[in-house]
Amino acid sequence: MAITYDPKHPKYLDEADVRDELTRVFDICQGCRQCVDLCPSFPTLFGFLDRHDDRDAGRLTPEQQDHVVDACHQCTLCSSHCPYTPELDERALDFPRLMLRHSAMRVANDQVSLRKRITTSVLGHTNLVGTVALAMPALSHRLVNAQPGSIVRKLMKMTTGVSAVRLLPPFANERFSTWFKKRVPVELSKKQGSVSVFPTCIVEYQQPSIGHDLVKVYERNGIECSLVDGAGCCGAPYLHSGDVDTFTKVAAKQVKVLADAVRRGNDIVVPQPTCGYVIKKDYVVYVGGPDAELVAAHTFDTSEYLIKMHQASGTELDTDFSGDIAESISYHLPSHLKAQNNGMGSRDLMALTGVEITVIDQSSGVDGMWGYRAENDELSIPIAQKLAASITAADRAVVVGDCHLANTAIVEQTAQVPLHPLQFLARSYGIAEESTS
Repeated sequence: MAITYDPKHPKYLDEADVRDELTRVFDICQGCRQCVDLCPSFPTLFGFLDRHDDRDAGRLTPEQQDHVVDACHQCTLCSSHCPYTPELDERALDFPRLMLRHSAMRVANDQVSLRKRITTSVLGHTNLVGTVALAMPALSHRLVNAQPGSIVRKLMKMTTGVSAVRLLPPFANERFSTWFKKRVPVELSKKQGSVSVFPTCIVEYQQPSIGHDLVKVYERNGIECSLVDGAGCCGAPYLHSGDVDTFTKVAAKQVKVLADAVRRGNDIVVPQPTCGYVIKKDYVVYVGGPDAELVAAHTFDTSEYLIKMHQASGTELDTDFSGDIAESISYHLPSHLKAQNNGMGSRDLMALTGVEITVIDQSSGVDGMWGYRAENDELSIPIAQKLAASITAADRAVVVGDCHLANTAIVEQTAQVPLHPLQFLARSYGIAEESTS
């Protein structure tokens, strides 16, 4: 049995070896159970094990093992709770990476249905879908903005496997990169840094206003902004669906363009947590090499970069907040931002305005695209409802969150429209929201 999370290991895709490793890890988990309330995977696992007096993980059938993996939405929160991770214990348990290994094994061994493969292809071709959506706005708005549960959405579910009942993030009228190239660059009076913005598919096609405010806030603080030339999807939908070959090809292309940007003297800033996590953590594992390491070392969440600049010697953040500042906010800490182990830059950044902050540390159950798969509705919606209940209980004036997909789930469950932290900061500076009409 190979205790490995290395996709280049010869046993990585071997089914017997993977299932033996699942048995080993599930036995460790059942004796610990610290993660029972984090996601559906663990209650599913313990429910199967508790049917037997000895709770022996070796009794689980392959189908039961598959059910445990299917319930994992790669929030990675279990890693921060686990006392048996490779860094802490010789048992070297990395539950999220084992789930990825199992998913890759099933894809490689043709154990995934054609329907699931079609859904992965639809959700994975983010650049193509975004380009088509912006080229045919009337059609895309009719499809994406259709009422959850409507005939249109049910037809979408039948043809693509995308949930008919989840609220989908709508597409914008103009790409972020189009706006960026048309804008008049600001002349910086005191340059404090240079960054290349990796906009992510979300900001590029669906919520460019986050990118607008990102650039304006950065330039106000003397940070020169450029675009990552050749940036595309980070590949997360493929990785989390088990399509390692496609993910690795996408990742290798992105590593090259990101490394080129770093060699030009720029750091990389990423406004969406899942994409930032993939670039920092997964590219090093699946692509590897000096360029992936270089990119990981120079990639930052957008708030993380600003708070580091503010705390560093010789640079400082503009703290003249003369705009509209809410009295209190609920700040949703996304799982993939927490998993980056870089503190809570967004909370610390917003705290500079004097606002009272309640941190909501609860997964949204979206994980890039997992929550939009129709087969995951029964698992994903209760997670979103739990997040909504925490936000409602906090009863703050404004909701803020870094992840636009999680924010869409918040809109779905609470009807409150969250801001990205960079949008909150822009309004606090008095920077007006740009019209996108």
